[in-house]
This record gives sequence, structure tokens and C-alpha cells, in this order.
Amino acid sequence: MMMSILRSSVLLACALCAGATSAQTTEANIKKLLQNRLGAEAPIETVTKTPYSGLYEVKVGSEVIYTDADAKFVFIGRILDTETSKDLTQARIDELNKIKFSDLPLDLAAKTVKGNGKRVIAVFEDPNCGYCKRFRKTLNEMKDITVYTFFYPVLGEDSTKKVKDLWCAPDKAKAWDAWMVEGKLPPAAPASCTTAAIDKVVELGKKHGVRGTPTIFFADGSRVPGAMDAKALEQKLGQVK
Repeated sequence: MMMSILRSSVLLACALCAGATSAQTTEANIKKLLQNRLGAEAPIETVTKTPYSGLYEVKVGSEVIYTDADAKFVFIGRILDTETSKDLTQARIDELNKIKFSDLPLDLAAKTVKGNGKRVIAVFEDPNCGYCKRFRKTLNEMKDITVYTFFYPVLGEDSTKKVKDLWCAPDKAKAWDAWMVEGKLPPAAPASCTTAAIDKVVELGKKHGVRGTPTIFFADGSRVPGAMDAKALEQKLGQVK
């Protein structure tokens, strides 16, 4: 009797292993086939089977697309739950693009504390970004918040020059705020000021898929691409655990 139970347990375990291996093989095959068809300019990060009619979720950069088991067809769009109207695709994108906030090298950012500073965000901004300037004014209206600003020059050579001058200012946070809100630049950076930190921020942004500014990261690792008004920001901060 005992031998029979053990034999059954082993067979069940083998069956589960085979199922897992089969799924992994299918996903690996899809990744290989689809990567060949999409080309190197669209690197595939992960392939995962979904519960939606045999579709497979394919993460390409910070976006999600779908394909079939043979990688013959690609579906680019949103999957919605008709009962709840929830955007399931967006929910997955948000989940996949989460980061570990504590891993951010905050020493590479300018720090601003307002009030008790209990609520914390990090934001990537370009000095020539109009939406960033609008968001900076919103941040000035907020209370009890700590803001870590990563100077992220992605809009051209002029952005890089401005970032260097702002980074080399005696008070980085104050200089950034003066430029973004009042349009006042500090004196040109001295030749002795190194810009290695700026290069590290650019690499950090690329690593986390920051393709536009502003991009806001919250303490739970979630992100919001684009500027937020005060009401939306307050609501989001209230949702962060």
C-alpha cells in the first residue's frame, strides 16, 4: 500500500515537472521565433502564458503585446475585463514596470524636503521639458513630501549643458527649482566640476526604461509617466502603502 502511494506521488511529481518544462519550452520557442520576426530593435524580455484564450503575453521594453503559441500573429492593444471595465493590459504593464525604490541611488539626485517629508517620490526631469516645469510648480504646492530629482538630459545637447551647470551649483535642489520655476540659471559650471554622476543618471534611466520626462516613481515602486496635477498626485500618494 505504502509503495503504491509513493509510486503515485513520484508519477504525479514527474507529471507536474513535465508540464512546467513543456510550458517553459513553449515560451522559450515563442521568444525565439518572435524575436527573429520582430528584429533586434524590439528586444523581448519575457514571454508568459495568459488565461486569455491561449494568448501569450510578450514584454517588449516597457510595453506588452500578445501572440499565439506558434508566434504567427501579434496582437497590439488592450485587454479589458467586461465585467469590471478594468484595463488588464495596463495593470500588467504597471506590475512589470515596478522597481525596488530602495535600490535607487538617491545620492545621484537632488533632494527637496517639504513639511515632515514623510511621503517620498523620485522624478526624472529634463531641464528643457515643458511638462517637467509644469509638474515642478505642482510639487511646490505639495505639503509633507520628499522629492528626489534625477537630472535626466534626454532632449539634446542644450539639456546636457544645462544639467551640468545645475548639477555643479552649490545647492543643486535650489538651482533646479530656480530654473524650472523662474527660468534662472546658475553660473556656468567650473572646469573642475565632474559630470560622472550625470552619466550614471542617464544609464539609470535607460536601465529602468525611462523614455520620457517627467517620469515619477513612488515608494511602492510604481511609476507614472508624465506630469500629474495636484489632485491626481495627492490621490496616488494616498494609495501608496
